[in-house]
Amino acid sequence: MSVLSESLLELVRRTSTQLPDDVVNALKAGQKTETEGSAGAYAMRVIQDNIQLADTSSQPLCQDTGAILFYVHGPVGMNQMIFRRAAEAAVKTATEKGWLRQNSVDSITGANSGTNLGPGSPTFHFEQWEQPGIEVKLMLKGGGCENVGVQYSLPDNRIGAGRDLAGVRKCVLDATLQAQGKGCGPGILGVCIGGDRGSGYAESKEQLLRTLGDSNPNPELDALEKRLVAEANQLGIGPMGFGGQTTLLGVKIGVLNRLPASFFVSVSYMCWAYRRQGILLDGGHAIDRWLY
Repeated sequence: MSVLSESLLELVRRTSTQLPDDVVNALKAGQKTETEGSAGAYAMRVIQDNIQLADTSSQPLCQDTGAILFYVHGPVGMNQMIFRRAAEAAVKTATEKGWLRQNSVDSITGANSGTNLGPGSPTFHFEQWEQPGIEVKLMLKGGGCENVGVQYSLPDNRIGAGRDLAGVRKCVLDATLQAQGKGCGPGILGVCIGGDRGSGYAESKEQLLRTLGDSNPNPELDALEKRLVAEANQLGIGPMGFGGQTTLLGVKIGVLNRLPASFFVSVSYMCWAYRRQGILLDGGHAIDRWLY
């Protein structure tokens, strides 16, 4: 196995079995808000046990290791085909070792490849940058949380949402209410205002690469993100939908230009098993540092 494949294999292992510090800290903070003896408190304790067991035994945090999404920034001249082959080799090896469950199936026959390889699996997003190293971020997004993602076309008379930030707020709260914990809450929402149907969903997922404690560079959106978390946590849905104070851990909002005829709000729901990690590779493709 090449140095690049070895580095990507370690990225997959750590992403699947260890939550980043910002997520662990947010879950611990949420646990403190739950009433002792409640179903919400019980769910949060089970989540903490799960995190510890997965870390110490190097086993997947969830039985659904999910869609495998690579986000790659590379210098001009980086061979994307070589990177893709190295990443696919790492995914196959990680599956053989049990760090990834066998989660990729043929959409027509239902047959499982057993390797997590196949059309669209894994998914790659490549972008050039003017730096010498290669940055790789990996997200593992489970099917349960993917199932409760939703896209709104505004105006939406059903929820009284117009084409403004007040309407966006109604969309995000409605998405949270409709999910009812079925996305394995407490959740984290990536939101995109604008774009088309495809680019909006892609951007909403990229928002999930942000850390939970960061601030949106747009002050108005930053205030809206914080307001939405506070309001969602007053809905009483709680961890896993069992009731409680911790319905969402974060909301991250991005914006794309749109066509005058369209106003989409795309919401991607991430489960508590918020599996995202990143590495910066040196010139020899060894891991120079971890990003989360």
